[in-house]
Amino acid sequence: MSDVEGPVTTGRHCVAVAVETPHHAALEALLDYEATHALAPGTLVRVPLGRHERPGIVWARQRPAAAGPVLRPVSEVLEGLPPLSAHWMALVAFAAAYYQRHVGELALTVLPPELRRSDDRQLGRRLTRLLREPEVAAPGAAAAADMPALSVEQAAALAALQADASGTTLLHGVTGSGKTEVYLRLAAQVLAAGRQVLVLVPEINLTPQLEARFAARFPGRRLVSLHSALTPAQRLNHWLLAHLGRADLVLGTRLAVFAPMPRLGLVVVDEEHDASFKQQEGARYSARDLAVWRGQNEQVPVLLGSATPSLETWQRAEQGRYQRLTLATRIGAGAMPRVRLLDTRQLPRQRGVLPAVAAPLLDAVRQRIARGEQSLLLLNRRGYAPVLHCHHCSWKSGCPHCSAWRVFHKADRTLRCHHCGFAEPVPRACPDCGNLDIAPLGRGTEKLEEQLAALLPGARVARIDADSTRHKGALESQLGAVHDGEVDVLVGTQMVAKGHDFRRMTLVAAIDPDGALYSSDFRAGERLFALLMQAGGRAGRSAEQAAASEMWVQTASPEHPLYQALVKHDFSAFAASQLAERRSAGLPPYSSLALVRAEAREAAVATAFLQAASEAAAALAEGGAVSVYPPVPPAVPRVAGVERMQMLLESASRPALQRFLSAWLPGLQALRKQHKGLARWAVDVDPLVI
Repeated sequence: MSDVEGPVTTGRHCVAVAVETPHHAALEALLDYEATHALAPGTLVRVPLGRHERPGIVWARQRPAAAGPVLRPVSEVLEGLPPLSAHWMALVAFAAAYYQRHVGELALTVLPPELRRSDDRQLGRRLTRLLREPEVAAPGAAAAADMPALSVEQAAALAALQADASGTTLLHGVTGSGKTEVYLRLAAQVLAAGRQVLVLVPEINLTPQLEARFAARFPGRRLVSLHSALTPAQRLNHWLLAHLGRADLVLGTRLAVFAPMPRLGLVVVDEEHDASFKQQEGARYSARDLAVWRGQNEQVPVLLGSATPSLETWQRAEQGRYQRLTLATRIGAGAMPRVRLLDTRQLPRQRGVLPAVAAPLLDAVRQRIARGEQSLLLLNRRGYAPVLHCHHCSWKSGCPHCSAWRVFHKADRTLRCHHCGFAEPVPRACPDCGNLDIAPLGRGTEKLEEQLAALLPGARVARIDADSTRHKGALESQLGAVHDGEVDVLVGTQMVAKGHDFRRMTLVAAIDPDGALYSSDFRAGERLFALLMQAGGRAGRSAEQAAASEMWVQTASPEHPLYQALVKHDFSAFAASQLAERRSAGLPPYSSLALVRAEAREAAVATAFLQAASEAAAALAEGGAVSVYPPVPPAVPRVAGVERMQMLLESASRPALQRFLSAWLPGLQALRKQHKGLARWAVDVDPLVI
């Protein structure tokens, strides 16, 4: 995909343009248009498509227009913007092929919306303003005296990274071991060489604090962020600065893996195990996997950091495909928190119900409050209670549009579905029998916060979850209060379980996390172990308090191997046992999966489509290496009034699965027309949830 060579020529030129057409549309991936002069691949254009003009990207070397059908002309060329690079186009082409999407659909989707809407005049004005902005201070870095001294493990890791100029490395470091400092030191060397650095984080709420650390370390460098919380104008400006090479550092969430960076010299994926790196709509790509591919393609080092690596990454390190570096001790030789398992089967019940917080754990929290320390109680379920229940007729607060319960939110007295968003005021009486005695069942973060406030009079109890941080600036304000010591007990979901450096936190408790142990999802145990390890890592971040830090787990299964590995902080043993189970069952990473999902108003319609698709698969020669399982409903079959079905594909060979999908999926476009009432269908390669 090299640029057009030689001088610009005039005349009729046929150009292949990638436009945003969905994979199921009856259009080719690239469409031919006529241009008045040669256009370099990667040039942004606007072209007519149907009755409208659409943004597009020139995708192939031009050729003189041959005699034949008259082509529609390119409407406009965005001359002011340098063409997207061959490396960027290769990344998009690979991602589109691997995840089975049209190249134009993916290429245009990952561009900023404001860019797709801009014409050449609008873009020109924006570029003029952007390029007139004063340059940042002369490039530099924090003085050596302001940088923390490296531990022996950090220094060894940095030396090993310097020796591997273009490979992929797993930096496996326990929480608080100083992985970020290694990122910063390596980034400093890359920036000094005149290159750019891309840092990916799993969630928006982790971006500001990491951005602050990079900004403090590199005061003379231009740093931009890329994530969905930015305004459209901010996102476009930051994207342009990256594309023009004027941004030295780019920090962002999964979409930032597609940031065009002409001087890319390092890619860092922090918390690489996190499921948030997998896109769940449209082109369901994994930003972590694409980051690794991008590094290999552009011959730049990729650093994957985690205290609890994904089993896929761990296996590749075990096989020697990735270099593995270990930071086994905390900075300052601080101890990891002691893990205590509290067997809820042995606890006294109050009217047949277990207390929200066991008495021994409550005493431990009180001791922390008395010493001016902080405690974190993790309950990964927001709302007041998962369901309202009538004891007289057994009515429950189901969602009329989904196969799920509506959650009781006491703060605004609503029943809210967390799948479709449908909300109603809490009824005064049971809708079925009129009984006035309807009560909440179970416990969410709202209820736990209320109970703790009652059990700990005078304590400053706060809650951080998706509900308490809905308003702009709320998360930053609440985290600031925790860091400033204005909170004694913090109740939160997984939002507060990773990445945060709470210096006063000495106690973390997980409240009844056993549900994942009995899930049908084979990855549930891996996710639970990662969540608990990450949450426990919030305790004892200060070396002075590390020896007294603890993690408590309220569980009815303290003998479970997952909890036994947690007690020892032994990720290696946990990973070995999980990989052995996966190998015996033929599950990833020892096999490759794809999931075809179908949606319709009636489940029978979606099922019929998938069954017909299965029959088409049986006729393919490539199908011999791929197992196609019968259609089944997902865990939540109906969402927003739409019935969902899915069909799993499995193969021991990733290339074989890709060949099969490439041969099979085009035929499903025609098959869809035979099934009236089918709302949509999609394929998910390497699904995280099945």
